[in-house]
Amino acid sequence: MSSYFYIFGTIFFTVYGQIVLKWRLTSLQIALPEGSLNKGIYLTKLILDPYIFSGFASAFIASLFWMAAMTKFEITTAYPFMSLAPAFVFLIGILFLGEIFTAGKLIGLLLIILGTIVTVKF
Repeated sequence: MSSYFYIFGTIFFTVYGQIVLKWRLTSLQIALPEGSLNKGIYLTKLILDPYIFSGFASAFIASLFWMAAMTKFEITTAYPFMSLAPAFVFLIGILFLGEIFTAGKLIGLLLIILGTIVTVKF
């Protein structure tokens, strides 16, 4: 059971990274400028933002957890769990980012969860 810690660490850091990036970019409310040089400067400034940097760092940490998970599981067992990340992003997006809740999104979420259960158990 403790091996699942690596899978859930991967999911946690993946979800954290996506949520913090969306939250910070939304809170900055700055549009991507025109021109390659301006875009490069803009993106460099964003990467140096502590919150955005933590999102990128969490992606790296998620990769470390994933490597550890790959030493404990077959990929066909571990990878279906990654489909839970969109479920967590969906819930956190609605609860904390004010994203729109629709019946279609809920049905899709339930199908993802059902598919994960079927894939892992059968």
